[in-house]
Amino acid sequence: MLVPIGFVVVLSCVFGGYWLGGGHLEVVLHALPLEFMVIGGAGIGAFLISSDGHLLKETARNFKLVFAGPKYKKAHYIEILTLLFLIFKTLKTKGPKAIEKDIEAPHESELFKSFPLFQKDHHAVTFVCDYLRLIVLRVENPLEIDALMEQELGVISEELHHGSHALQTVADGLPALGIVAAVLGVIKTMGSIDQPPAILGEMIGSALVGTFLGVFLSYGIVGPFASKVKGIHDSDCKYYHAIRAAFIAHLNGSQPAIAVEFGRKVIADTVRPSFAELDEAVTSIGQSKAA
Repeated sequence: MLVPIGFVVVLSCVFGGYWLGGGHLEVVLHALPLEFMVIGGAGIGAFLISSDGHLLKETARNFKLVFAGPKYKKAHYIEILTLLFLIFKTLKTKGPKAIEKDIEAPHESELFKSFPLFQKDHHAVTFVCDYLRLIVLRVENPLEIDALMEQELGVISEELHHGSHALQTVADGLPALGIVAAVLGVIKTMGSIDQPPAILGEMIGSALVGTFLGVFLSYGIVGPFASKVKGIHDSDCKYYHAIRAAFIAHLNGSQPAIAVEFGRKVIADTVRPSFAELDEAVTSIGQSKAA
């Protein structure tokens, strides 16, 4: 909800302030379509040159993401920590072989079916199952797994941020493209230097709209959009960091309840479940499994 409100505030304050200050909106509105064609078209073209099909799809998804917000909410964190508690408890009491069927066929796993938000998340399921598979294969050195997780999380973060980096690059280039549009307008004006001052003034004003539009789009629209996308992806990366923290605590010998507490503590405060909420979820799922 804040995103559309923000766009309305930006547009209202910029154009409203100009109009209230005595500016003639018709001059800006008259020049806007062609200037937008030059600046926006060049920006989109440059983006296409520097992108591939995957990045284009990712950018399209980012437009939806900005209005939807972070993917992982408190319910997702409660689910994953409760699931990890059950997995760690099973590993402690029954050994690695007890979860082998679950990790080889996660979408058929009765254990995972109790956690629908997690089971529907292909990337999270793959991430968890890959490291559980290493445990089943007796790769249990915490330092080795922690180093591998750190490298994979770096790859995940880099992939998630491709779209926001590309948008920020476009935002950084828009003021320069605005200057290009303005220079073209000045060239057009110089070709009509024999015209009366009133006409020349209007032509110069139209040319300056290009500079205005490039800076406005960069700092008022595209830049904040890219920043919003980056913030959402930073938030979503915390999900994997929570899994990592819990895994490493387990491999260092912590009891299941302590291991998931390590994971809980690295979650952002806005979506972090309280100790009581997590304890209630763990107790509830434990009772249902016992029944």
